[in-house]
Amino acid sequence: MVQKSFRLQELAEALGAELRGDPDTAISGLATLQAAGPGQMSFLANPAYAKYLAQTKASAVIVSPANAADAPTNVLLLDNPYLGYARISHWFDATPAPVAGIHPTAVVDPSATVADSACVGPHVVIEADAQIGDQVVIGAGCFIGARSRIGDQSVLRPRATLAHDVVLGQRCHILSGAVIGSDGFGFANERGVWHRIAQVGGVVLGDDVEIGANTTIDRGAVDDTVIGNGVKIDNLVQVAHNVRIGDHSAMAAKVGIAGSTKIGRHCVFGGAAGVAGHLEITDQVQLTGMTMVTGDIAEPGVYSSGTSADTNRQWRKNAVRFRQLDVLARRVKELEKKLEG
Repeated sequence: MVQKSFRLQELAEALGAELRGDPDTAISGLATLQAAGPGQMSFLANPAYAKYLAQTKASAVIVSPANAADAPTNVLLLDNPYLGYARISHWFDATPAPVAGIHPTAVVDPSATVADSACVGPHVVIEADAQIGDQVVIGAGCFIGARSRIGDQSVLRPRATLAHDVVLGQRCHILSGAVIGSDGFGFANERGVWHRIAQVGGVVLGDDVEIGANTTIDRGAVDDTVIGNGVKIDNLVQVAHNVRIGDHSAMAAKVGIAGSTKIGRHCVFGGAAGVAGHLEITDQVQLTGMTMVTGDIAEPGVYSSGTSADTNRQWRKNAVRFRQLDVLARRVKELEKKLEG
């Protein structure tokens, strides 16, 4: 791996940060406060890690002004240290640079359009009438279905799948194993026998969307499934047919969203949260981990369900009480009526 090194002054200028310390300090990598050594830079964003700041061996740290006095080394001052770390992390990214061109083992239909600046890796399949934009990177073993379109500067990691009639905006990032445009779970029942419904819609992703590894986004049953601009979806997430997700929402791993549900903008769903079908969730809703939503949410805010972990003995006691809640509620109503009388 090629070692990169930058003067601390360079990094400060790139971030627009105030530098307190030696501008000529060489920074060649990033690390946590606990693990960092000479030549590395760290950051403090979560107050839970403030206890490690005074003992860090990092050559520089990105901190807020409130924590600057506790740092024993060079500091870069930013109001949002985590954003600073996010931006500077790309300076040390060791991902090999793509080379424009189509690998000899790729199978590209003659009717497909591939920009000269695109990179198409080994064993990629691109079907009829697909369109691949400028500086797109398609990793080894990817599949691009008929009539799909990939916007400029988007990246597909190895083995990502885009079925037919999928549209990706610009600068999208699709991780390995993700499937965009899989068939939705649509069946009609006749006397106990299930009959498959053709899924004739597509999938449309806006600009700057990220889809995690092994996540699936189903195509629409009739209309398209739509993912807004700037949406970030983690690994192992299921988005069912005809779901609509508003701009800049984010979802952690194992979230499941049932069909035809509409999610607003700037929503954040914690891991393993579940949303039933045909619901509407307004803008700026946060679901904590493992929350189950079974009705519309019309007001912004933080919502939770489920119970936290406990000893098995206590949990079993509480489970018995949960089953008694309906009976207890009825008894309370009867008592209230008697008191009113």
